[in-house]
Amino acid sequence: MTSTPENTDFVCYVAPGWAPRIRAASSKRDWMDAAPESFPYRCLPLAIANSHGWEILSPCGFEVTWNGGMAPEDVTVRADEGAEPHELPVALFGLGTFTVHVQGLFRTPPRWNLYVSGPPNSAKDGVAPLTGIVETDWSPYTFTMNWRLTRPGHTVRFEENEPIAHIFPVERGAIETMQPRVAPLSDNPELEAGFTNWSRSRDAFQAHVAANPPEKPADKWQKLYYRGLTPEGRCPVADHQGKLHVPEFANTPEIPPANGAIPQASGPVSRPPQGDQEALRQAQWKIAKYEWLLETLEQQRALSATGNSIFRCQDVPPEEFLEHFYAPGWPVVLTGLIDGWPARHRWTPQYLRERVGAAMVECQAGRSGNARFELDKEAHAARLPFNTFIDAISAAEGNDLYLTAFNSRANGEALAPLEADIGRIDSLLDHPDGSSGGMIWIGPSGTFTPLHHDLTNNLLVQVAGRKQVILLPPSDTPKLHNDVHVFSAISDVSDPALDRGRYPQIDALRKYEIVLEPGEALFLPLGWWHQVRALDFSVSMTFTNFRWPNEGYRGHPVAP
Repeated sequence: MTSTPENTDFVCYVAPGWAPRIRAASSKRDWMDAAPESFPYRCLPLAIANSHGWEILSPCGFEVTWNGGMAPEDVTVRADEGAEPHELPVALFGLGTFTVHVQGLFRTPPRWNLYVSGPPNSAKDGVAPLTGIVETDWSPYTFTMNWRLTRPGHTVRFEENEPIAHIFPVERGAIETMQPRVAPLSDNPELEAGFTNWSRSRDAFQAHVAANPPEKPADKWQKLYYRGLTPEGRCPVADHQGKLHVPEFANTPEIPPANGAIPQASGPVSRPPQGDQEALRQAQWKIAKYEWLLETLEQQRALSATGNSIFRCQDVPPEEFLEHFYAPGWPVVLTGLIDGWPARHRWTPQYLRERVGAAMVECQAGRSGNARFELDKEAHAARLPFNTFIDAISAAEGNDLYLTAFNSRANGEALAPLEADIGRIDSLLDHPDGSSGGMIWIGPSGTFTPLHHDLTNNLLVQVAGRKQVILLPPSDTPKLHNDVHVFSAISDVSDPALDRGRYPQIDALRKYEIVLEPGEALFLPLGWWHQVRALDFSVSMTFTNFRWPNEGYRGHPVAP
């Protein structure tokens, strides 16, 4: 019923002296974190509602008390020392209400209003938010956020930078175009069958959990809706959302990240103390120096042909591999390593289906409906019979269904029959327990692993099918917007639609593109950025059990 606006700009205009504190809303809530096993987060609609929009933060700390009367003067507001006059909440309308002036004039696209309320699912004792919908596509007027006190004689406190309002656009008139009605469930046989299957599966799941209490909290709930799956294991929509990624407002003063906690008053966040300013300047100088050093060393390395190419080599002795590739951290394609493996010639979809049969495996499902599927991989984990998995990926290309290294721990027993087809690579790898030590990836043409780097040296062995790999050196890290852990905000550096305004250095990246053929192996050194796309039905294996130290992950800094 809703439509995408032609103009997607959502602007907060500010007059001189205004400094609105706005941030993308968080799914986190203190009471949800404090619950046993954080079980409220199992309710996906709750978490989505929490993060559906933006939070406007209080510019100052203040307390409000109501004596129970109906007049404006029956509400007393006391702001913390140092608050600016235009930041102070005021009692204007009586009836136990008080008003917070919003320092911004919002403009939405044509036909889109702004829903204004308090933070969802965030109760505050003694006070309730008043909700409004404002036509912000044409109005030259500001709006206010109003709250109503509910307990006479009870003092309510808001901290500086505590969310005071929650906003998000809604399409004007859309609700009036819908035709509401009540109908028997039998009028929709497909929906009725799905509901019946779900009811049965839920009863069976709950009975199983009651009889066999899981060790892991995550196994105590069914997760079908969370993963966007029907009871049959299908993802019927392409845009199911397991998490929202609301963009931040550009050009706003730095404010604390949303984490569900009520921040303590600490002075205006846009004016740090003198000592903090000096520390900030030092940190900025160090970052600039590190970026200069990486760029300069990479330019120097490019003077050599051997430092500007990725070679294909065969029969590289271990000592030369260590000297020329492993120790310097330089990629290389190695050929001939698995020519003697039975898997090299046997692993077709039909052979794998027959060999593993109906054993239950874990894979990634419903990925195409989530732009951040790799970050949310735990939410996409699904279990199904292996032969059903093979049939599904043989029937359709794409990125929706993929068995990845993340699933390896859960699939050891199911995929054990394949171990006999896997050989050893004793020249490079250590096999102390007799097993290969590899992790299997199986998927159709079109599977995609977004741009990231690893925290170990990896050997990517292509057993069946081909994969396109795009690599970028660690020196390009400052250009790649490394926003979360080992991932870039740029998921695909080959995307022609990438916003050059947002990513101005995208064309200066040093990209190395190779197609990994069946039987070839790619050495991926720690820190090298790469993205991988399957060009055919593909089976790959990754190994980290090198003969030489490979524990770089131990020193990787934890994000603040």
